[in-house]
Amino acid sequence: MISVKQPRDLLQQVGQSLGATEWMVINQERINQFAQASDDHQWIHVDPERAAIGPFGMCIAHGYLTLSLVSKFLPELLLVETYSMGINYGCNKIRFPNSVKVEQRIRGVGEVIAAETKPDSVQVVVRIIVEIEGEERPACVVDTISRFYN
Repeated sequence: MISVKQPRDLLQQVGQSLGATEWMVINQERINQFAQASDDHQWIHVDPERAAIGPFGMCIAHGYLTLSLVSKFLPELLLVETYSMGINYGCNKIRFPNSVKVEQRIRGVGEVIAAETKPDSVQVVVRIIVEIEGEERPACVVDTISRFYN
């Protein structure tokens, strides 16, 4: 984790590794809750019996569930101590190289890849790699864009 006092301090953090978060388990309950919230009830996510004979051998998390957890990981990796407001501005690139099977553990690993001053904020791009414990390929790689207002 990196901690900075104020948004402008992010400008000196480009290229810095943010380390890794703690591991978290992706269980079927979380997957089912995401299916309810997103209206994505595809059987590979929510039907354990059918998924057991499917291509993954069990249920897998939605890619967008994995992506949504970046909002959990980012503040665990980067702390700006003093600012009036922070917003998720978007993403430059998102990839899902691997599937997260039910009961696997994931974590976020981060790096600051860009930062620039905007008229009323500092914009920072952080690459988050969502690793799957015991897997070579990550579940998700995303370049997130955040703005921190003074």
